[in-house]
Amino acid sequence: MDDQVKVLLAEDDRRIAEIQRQLLDRIDGFEVIGMAHSLQSTREMTDILAPDLLLLDIHFPDGNGLDFVNQLRESKQQIDVILVTAARDVEMLKTAIYGGVFDYIVKPLVFDRIRESLERYREQLIRLQDLETLDQSDIDAIMPRGRVASPESEPVLPKGVDILTLNKVREFLESTGQSIAASDVGDRLGVSRTTARRYLEYLVSTRELQVDLSYGGVGRPERYYSRIS
Repeated sequence: MDDQVKVLLAEDDRRIAEIQRQLLDRIDGFEVIGMAHSLQSTREMTDILAPDLLLLDIHFPDGNGLDFVNQLRESKQQIDVILVTAARDVEMLKTAIYGGVFDYIVKPLVFDRIRESLERYREQLIRLQDLETLDQSDIDAIMPRGRVASPESEPVLPKGVDILTLNKVREFLESTGQSIAASDVGDRLGVSRTTARRYLEYLVSTRELQVDLSYGGVGRPERYYSRIS
């Protein structure tokens, strides 16, 4: 298979979409032919550009990516889908599986993980192209069910953020279940307010957290962080 796999990126956050494009530029055999930042533009670009593969987020301001997957299947469009999302809800994963997505990758993006997924996808295309008849070994090599997943690599973290403290912040936020200020996180974990805020802002950048501003007193508003449901 000599042709490039044509990929459409569907991600409402333009910064994250650009990161995805840069990652795909480092993987042989794939060509990004467009970037859509809403479901409406995803529909239009899918019809016009006819990609082979769609890298699709779930949450958009104008709709749900899983609903769009169902629309693709109902319309019989032969476009494969890899979900790239911050959503970690089990029901969403089940819906994605029922919709026949090729893979489900959670943010923050890990280069090795997305490369493994894309290379496995291209390998499947090549196998299908070369086959004339099937035996069970051919099917087992193509179908992903039952494969033992390789351990997931940790994401490359920015300077000043380590995975152990980051996981403690995640666990604390999950246990509180409410909006919380950086100073409270720092007190709980025994770190400074500045350090706590660095970790919280990183989780905002990966869309695990959202920020609300409180204008309760004189001076700068306080930033309160909560998990995105």
